[in-house]
Amino acid sequence: MVNIATTSDGEIFSSDATEKVRQRYGRHKGVLQKTGTRSAKRRLQKISGRERRFKTNTNHVISKQIVCAAQGTKRGIVLEDLTGILQRTTVRRDQRERHHKWAFHQLRSFIEYKARRGGVRVQVIDGAYTSQQCSSCGFVHPGNRTSQAAFRCRACGHTENADINAAKNIAARAAVNRPIVVRFPDIGGEVESQACKERDTAHGIMPPTRGGGS
Repeated sequence: MVNIATTSDGEIFSSDATEKVRQRYGRHKGVLQKTGTRSAKRRLQKISGRERRFKTNTNHVISKQIVCAAQGTKRGIVLEDLTGILQRTTVRRDQRERHHKWAFHQLRSFIEYKARRGGVRVQVIDGAYTSQQCSSCGFVHPGNRTSQAAFRCRACGHTENADINAAKNIAARAAVNRPIVVRFPDIGGEVESQACKERDTAHGIMPPTRGGGS
């Protein structure tokens, strides 16, 4: 939830912007809910719609950047299967709203349909233990993940951003367990390539700040 997405190339899409918006709207909605009048309820619906559109647009921006990177380097995209993660994980009370509003399913669907348009293959794999495994030597241990952001292998001493390390493990698993590939015509690829050149400024929202090299 700290980072919306991280690629094996080292590009990190932070959730700082969406978290600030969530907190701002959350405070506003809390006041309106306490008021309880009809006008307050109408205002509450408008605010909820604005927050939802902001998150949707953010996911559109991130998914386009990821698909464009794969398209430009003639690679596929591998996603960690997060099905049922909301039921499998628990968080602190003050993190519950953020946890349940995490729109990872929407981001995955955006990546998948943009990839189909651009002729990019998408694979979904089990990401079990990828956050505990060293992308350098393969050693797996819970203690390798020293914090949310830091990874240090107890076997070889390899250090790296924890999410980037996990993303590299996911990419490596896909490379080893390569499925039968059926190549589809690049339908819509030219259109998507042109769209990738356009600036992502819809609704006045700029792409998230990049935290690493592409």
